[in-house]
Amino acid sequence: MKINVNNQSREVQPSVRLSELMDELLNGSVQGTAVAVNDVLIPRSSQSSYLLQENDSVLIITAAQGG
Repeated sequence: MKINVNNQSREVQPSVRLSELMDELLNGSVQGTAVAVNDVLIPRSSQSSYLLQENDSVLIITAAQGG
């Protein structure tokens, strides 16, 4: 099925969980990240049960240190 991740089209398996997508994209390093689906922030505690749907728009934000 097709979803958008940070404004880029991506093909994923049907019924993929948000946590599975995050693990795949971030190589298991999810600390310091926030994710929203269709402009709604999804808490980390809910990501393992959140099933993505066709045409969902996922925004992943990663914190960066610096000054």
